[in-house]
Amino acid sequence: MKKIITSENAPAPIGPYSHAVKVGNMLFVSGQVGKNPKTGELILGNVKSETKQVMENVKGILTDAGMSFANVVKTTIFLADMNDFAAVNEVYGSYFTSDFPARETVQVSKLPLGVNVEISVIAVD
Repeated sequence: MKKIITSENAPAPIGPYSHAVKVGNMLFVSGQVGKNPKTGELILGNVKSETKQVMENVKGILTDAGMSFANVVKTTIFLADMNDFAAVNEVYGSYFTSDFPARETVQVSKLPLGVNVEISVIAVD
């Protein structure tokens, strides 16, 4: 049975999808962008600040599902420009301390709302 996770600590979905879906002990978190959930403001211009907001949005969803970054087993990072890889990686890496999740990072031609980075995760409790 699936359980829909909705979080006030992440921006409202911009389409017909949920913040996350929990099935058994697995949590599938939809891709998050650098939008402040309290103000609705997009964080653009500085990819490190944008990535920090993305990770805070993911963190909010994980927390509301009773999990943390320690539960994350897989991530996907979508970048508008692969030249931002090092900066994104620096911020992303600060949210994990050990036993890093599996991951891929891909450059795409365009992301929703004109953002530079989007990250989705899969977590297990």
